[in-house]
Amino acid sequence: MPKVSRDTATQGGDYGAVVDRAEEFGDYTVDFLTFREDVDHRPLLKGLPDDRCQCPHWGYVFRGELTFHYAHHDEVYHEGDAFYAPAGHVPVHTEPGNEYLQISPSDELRRTSEVIMKNFASLREQG
Repeated sequence: MPKVSRDTATQGGDYGAVVDRAEEFGDYTVDFLTFREDVDHRPLLKGLPDDRCQCPHWGYVFRGELTFHYAHHDEVYHEGDAFYAPAGHVPVHTEPGNEYLQISPSDELRRTSEVIMKNFASLREQG
């Protein structure tokens, strides 16, 4: 049976504001995410349908607070909460030092990550 920890994950990287340690298991990707600063994903999701993440995620908050904005409401998760975020959300991380585990369908995550990384690079060039 495959397993992974934050220390043994072989994918992802250190992106300054965010450290992502990830591993793919068949059709799913496990991400250990640490946010060093507040990140509002709205500008990073531009170009996806409705400018919202179209990938569902299951997860667990180890530390901090995590907010997902939906079209008509917000969901807030705190340390110790397990969560499910269906497609159509915008993650907003409200505390530096936020750490959580996220499990996502790999194909949908890959498509979303490509848009995020393209927008991230564009924002860095502008800044």
